[in-house]
Amino acid sequence: MYICLCNGVSDKKIRQAVRQFSPQSFQQLRKFIPVGNQCGKCIRATRDIMQDELRQLPEFKDIA
Repeated sequence: MYICLCNGVSDKKIRQAVRQFSPQSFQQLRKFIPVGNQCGKCIRATRDIMQDELRQLPEFKDIA
């Protein structure tokens, strides 16, 4: 599903970027994908997706 219509960013692309780069803030995520820089309607949904995906990532202590 498209989250950011202005830039054509889907929820899958957001989840992939979070898994790959593990951004700790919305500002960091914006360095990797163009989201929330025009109309701003996608910011809340993007943050929710980012937080959901970060919760699912294993912590470093669980990997070792």
